[in-house]
Amino acid sequence: MTTRTAPLDAVPAEAPVTLKPAAKRSRAKQVLPLLVGVALLGAGTRFLFTRGHESTDDAQVEGRIANVSPRVAGQVARVLVSDNQQVKAGDVVVELDHADLDARLEVARADVMSAEAQLTNAQAQLTLTEANAGANLRQARAGITQASSGISSSKAALDQARADVASSEARFKLAETDLGRVKQLRAQGALSQSDLDTRQAAFDQAKAAVDQSRARLASTEAGITSSSGGLEAAQGKLTAAETGPVQVQSAQAALKLAEARLKQTRAALTLAELNVSYAQVRAPVDGVVSRRTVEVGQMVGPERALMAIVPQTDIWVVANFKEDQVGEMRPGQPVDVKVDAFGSHSFHGHVDSLAGASGARFALLPPDNASGNFVKVVQRIPVLIRFDGDFKELPLKPGMSATVTVDTRGEPVKTGSPAHASVDTRKAE
Repeated sequence: MTTRTAPLDAVPAEAPVTLKPAAKRSRAKQVLPLLVGVALLGAGTRFLFTRGHESTDDAQVEGRIANVSPRVAGQVARVLVSDNQQVKAGDVVVELDHADLDARLEVARADVMSAEAQLTNAQAQLTLTEANAGANLRQARAGITQASSGISSSKAALDQARADVASSEARFKLAETDLGRVKQLRAQGALSQSDLDTRQAAFDQAKAAVDQSRARLASTEAGITSSSGGLEAAQGKLTAAETGPVQVQSAQAALKLAEARLKQTRAALTLAELNVSYAQVRAPVDGVVSRRTVEVGQMVGPERALMAIVPQTDIWVVANFKEDQVGEMRPGQPVDVKVDAFGSHSFHGHVDSLAGASGARFALLPPDNASGNFVKVVQRIPVLIRFDGDFKELPLKPGMSATVTVDTRGEPVKTGSPAHASVDTRKAE
């Protein structure tokens, strides 16, 4: 095997050597400062534009949610709204079966009528008692006077009767003596039979007069006893009549009881009327019906919400800034809000207030850094932001995500403090 070698004179001359790597290094030296300058310019521009601005995408649109519950328990008769329907405050959204409530209302009305009748009767009884109390007292006092005068008269009649008895007995004795003397003289023949008969008649008359006077005396004594009983009866009537003021007080108490009973029944009537009106469940606020869970025929009560109504006008944003971002934030500073649903639109607002504590302090289990190994975690402070102007052209909904930028260099804007400008920490973590 043979190899061919080229002749020495056939070897070509060396070509000139070019330094290409040196040329690359020269271009890199030119581009590198340019890139560094662009980076510094970008960083400076970003610093200038972001200086005094604090941003976070941990923000949500918030709003109030009104839960609708019935005031009374019952069965659903009609559901008058559907999901996502716009309603006005006072619109009837659900109707309950109110047959039993109507019956209770009629019972309450009947109770009121009965209480009114009892009150009228108590008023009449009070008037009658007041009138009878004075009349009975005067009548009893007159009876006492009459009974006392009757006793005095009976005593005088008794004295007269006793005197009559003594007088008739004296005449009787005289007649008896005369009759005995006449009988002796008649037996001697000194007097005639007619004289004896005259004395006998006088004797009989005197005896009858004695019996009559004694009977009159007994009658008078009985009259005195009767008069004494009449006086005692009159005294008893007087004692009863003197209780007239107590009877009047009793009638007044009965009147007050009747008045209280009437007020009680009227209150029960008002409550029954309210219960009947509560059978119509009405929307408490303007808004959109959401989370409707009620159906016809369902048994419902105050302890369970039938639906929720979300107002569309009272909307705000809760942004959770890191704790090192809120040092320069003050209420009234201007805010730029971008909602993810309307990315091309920027909303203007202002800082309303800052929460009193970090979101972690309101958690169910707040962190306890005093035990175990400590790991520092940046906390977030909820900041409530109110919109400036009207945003009806874009339907903001509670729960939408947003990006918030606060201009901490801006002067705080003096705004009114609405009654509903309270810090909502539901999104705080």
